[in-house]
Amino acid sequence: MADTTSLRNSSLAECARRAFDLLFSLLLLIGGSPLFLLIGWSIYCTSPGPIFYSQLRIGKGGKPFRMYKFRTMQENAEHLLTTLLERSLEREKEWNTFRKLRNDPRVTPFGRFLRKTSLDELPQFWNVLLGDLSVVGPRAMLQAELQECQDATAEQILSIKPGITGLWQVSGRHTLRLEERWKLEKEYVAKRSFLFDLWLIVRTLPSVFLGKGL
Repeated sequence: MADTTSLRNSSLAECARRAFDLLFSLLLLIGGSPLFLLIGWSIYCTSPGPIFYSQLRIGKGGKPFRMYKFRTMQENAEHLLTTLLERSLEREKEWNTFRKLRNDPRVTPFGRFLRKTSLDELPQFWNVLLGDLSVVGPRAMLQAELQECQDATAEQILSIKPGITGLWQVSGRHTLRLEERWKLEKEYVAKRSFLFDLWLIVRTLPSVFLGKGL
């Protein structure tokens, strides 16, 4: 009986979480549509290439999906990355440690603004509607990151949907090593609750409004 009750409560919690995700995302996408149009037009006018960028990520249960963002880099960014890493051991070390380049020359001037304010993340709310993401959860992993993650850790992180924001994103995202990220992601999974999610959403807001990025 206890197991049945626990399962029922867990199912109800997931239904409530999904309802919140849908309502939150719909309100943001509808209310923010003028901002979406302004950002799209600005990208179109300031750099050649598509307005949106999609990348294959790993979701719940190891299921791959395409995650959407506003494009912040030059159109041939993937090719440029290979060249940049080949020409600089320092950049290669930084990429291998953080999977990011702090002063990435591939990022467009307007793209830097979008990243600083985290506005490039807004199209991910479409992923929430599709059911690929939650508003709050672990960061969706790249296939390369998944291969570097220990099996037990990856299984724990992939047991729930990834999110747009989460504990890692508000805890020094760009300055943390991958090992530190895994630790925070596991901590989130262990602490996960609706109130904890609301707290993380509140923690995210200053990053956007003060231009600190996530």
